Amino acid sequence: MRVLLDATAVPADRGGVGRYVDDLVPELVRAGVDLVMAVQRRDVEHYRELVPLATIVAAPGATERRAARLVWEQVGLPALVRSVRPDVLHCPHYTLPLVAGVPVVVTLHDATFFTTPELHLRSKAVFFRAATRMAVRRARTVVVPSRATRDEVVREADADPARFVVAHHGVDHERFHATSPDEQARVRTTLGIGDADYVGFLGTLEPRKNVPALVRAWVRACDGRDAPPALVLAGGRGWDTQIDATIESVPPRLTVRRVGYLPLDDLPGFLGGAQVLAYPSLGEGFGLPVLEAMACGAAVLTTRELSLPEVGGDAVAYCGTDEDSIAHELGELLDDSERRADLARAAVVRAEQFTWAEAARAHVEAYERAVRRA
Repeated sequence: MRVLLDATAVPADRGGVGRYVDDLVPELVRAGVDLVMAVQRRDVEHYRELVPLATIVAAPGATERRAARLVWEQVGLPALVRSVRPDVLHCPHYTLPLVAGVPVVVTLHDATFFTTPELHLRSKAVFFRAATRMAVRRARTVVVPSRATRDEVVREADADPARFVVAHHGVDHERFHATSPDEQARVRTTLGIGDADYVGFLGTLEPRKNVPALVRAWVRACDGRDAPPALVLAGGRGWDTQIDATIESVPPRLTVRRVGYLPLDDLPGFLGGAQVLAYPSLGEGFGLPVLEAMACGAAVLTTRELSLPEVGGDAVAYCGTDEDSIAHELGELLDDSERRADLARAAVVRAEQFTWAEAARAHVEAYERAVRRA
């Protein structure tokens, strides 16, 4: 089967959709897909190295601007379809051409634009709600990363559940694995916290990640401890306007660090070296940081919102989304090294169930279903 995958929505910093596409496409080729990729010019060499057996086509340079990319999607992408003659067009980030000429598969990553729109920039919430409704009307098959996302989209966008395929994200087990004390110490040095214990967080600092509540809960959980753990926040700065003021209110005896994006090679040591990896999100389409932390043998504390129990199962600890619950459960974990060790062992075992090879098989099923429906 020949599949044209439009990767022009991948941002320069790779971002969530970039991680998804980068991990998926090598497995699609291994699964026997004849893959053609439309990519930004800056990404041509990246994808030629990543998937040497795929055909890489550069989109016009103007498509690096979002508005121009959306225009090209409606005009230039259908022209590319006519040239490439694929069996299926895969649009991996919500939007699709209104007239493609072949069956279209669309990936919808998230339903929180409907369920909790107040946690997003208003312009994004409006745009992605409209894009989601368009996708479920016009795509032959819709790929989602979790059953929770499928159910939310079906309910909120009045979609046909028979048109959905759930393809859980995988984890790169060669990269994300239990690390040695030396590797963890190297990353601690990079973070500038020496040999101190720390509670870690990984993700964009946006409102739905609930980071201000985590900061306040961590302060409370550290109360009365002779050697309180630091709090290390890794990930993009985002647009949560409450974080700066919340961090400024942290008592001076406690250490909180915002370290921004970490190199991929540092993530296993960061995740696996944390006493607790805290991810008190208000809702996720999947929750890849939770899975990656599990694969690294971290004791993870997260919530039961949307897809997160689908990922964590019985191998993580759970809290509510409020400050009181986060503080209580975090304190319990910090006090119980045996439970943390049990969770770490269970997390590694559960994470082995999530592979990009299995995700690719689900995508191939979505492609085949789209062709049959056409």
